[in-house]
Amino acid sequence: MSFFRKIFGGSEDAEPVEVGTLENGVRKGGRAIGRVQGVGFRFFVMSNAKSMGITGWVKNMSDGSVTMELQGEAPTVEHLIDKIKRGNDWIKVTNFEVTDLPVAEGENTFAIRY
Repeated sequence: MSFFRKIFGGSEDAEPVEVGTLENGVRKGGRAIGRVQGVGFRFFVMSNAKSMGITGWVKNMSDGSVTMELQGEAPTVEHLIDKIKRGNDWIKVTNFEVTDLPVAEGENTFAIRY
């Protein structure tokens, strides 16, 4: 495993997420536009998602955007989306598109996809 993948995660070597039962579960598709590639954005999303018990994945796209699917309790997913929109000193999200998706039953990991 490369140093980069060891630090930032890799392919479908997704790490398990401690997930409770989803009583108010939702799955959201997201597309972030702005300064979101080459600034640790995918790792930012994954580490925050895992700490909140959210499953799904995040992936860089060839057009410079980043797409993701986030699944968890509705208020928790909304909190993560708000945090993603705020970014940090390096990450600047100028537009974030959200779509509703069907819940993926039994999902218990969060992955950075390549």
